Amino acid sequence: MKKILAAAALVGLSATAAFAAPEKYVLDSSHSQIVFSYNHLGFSTGVGMFSGFEGEIMFDQEDPANSSVSVSMPLNSMLTGWQARFDHFMSADFFGAEGDEQITFTSSKIEVTGDTTAHITGDLTLNGVTKSVVLDATLNQVGDHPMAGKPWAGFDATTTLVRSDYGLGKFAPYVGDEVSVQISVEAMKAE
Repeated sequence: MKKILAAAALVGLSATAAFAAPEKYVLDSSHSQIVFSYNHLGFSTGVGMFSGFEGEIMFDQEDPANSSVSVSMPLNSMLTGWQARFDHFMSADFFGAEGDEQITFTSSKIEVTGDTTAHITGDLTLNGVTKSVVLDATLNQVGDHPMAGKPWAGFDATTTLVRSDYGLGKFAPYVGDEVSVQISVEAMKAE
């Protein structure tokens, strides 16, 4: 009898696992941002931000390693707090941007490192160069949004980029070549 119960339990678990699949969440652009910072000549820390970008997360709560993320944003959505700095970043010294360039990130692997943490490896395309990067990510919360009344998820992540790897090394090493990146996103379950 014990063998029959064990077999039935295994069949039940297998059936449940077969139906579990990642669910699509779309970024809440109004509550998602990327903040970057760099050393400016040893005198100060320069800071900028991207906000209002788009993306989706295929989120598997039961097996987070089975999740994925894809994000894109227009380069010209960068905020620097000073128009002359933004104009310099868009100039030939850095991006040589013409207005429609996109920054993209697409995950290729998620390694769960704790109950709410993971390393997300993916391809970052910046300034026409694609490199593999690893995001040190944390799941902040999953639950019903108190105002929207639907499932919501929030994540934070960090990484460090070497800007010269992306052809953006002007003035290095005087202006720091390493750029610290902090990401915070909210995403709502797609309908």
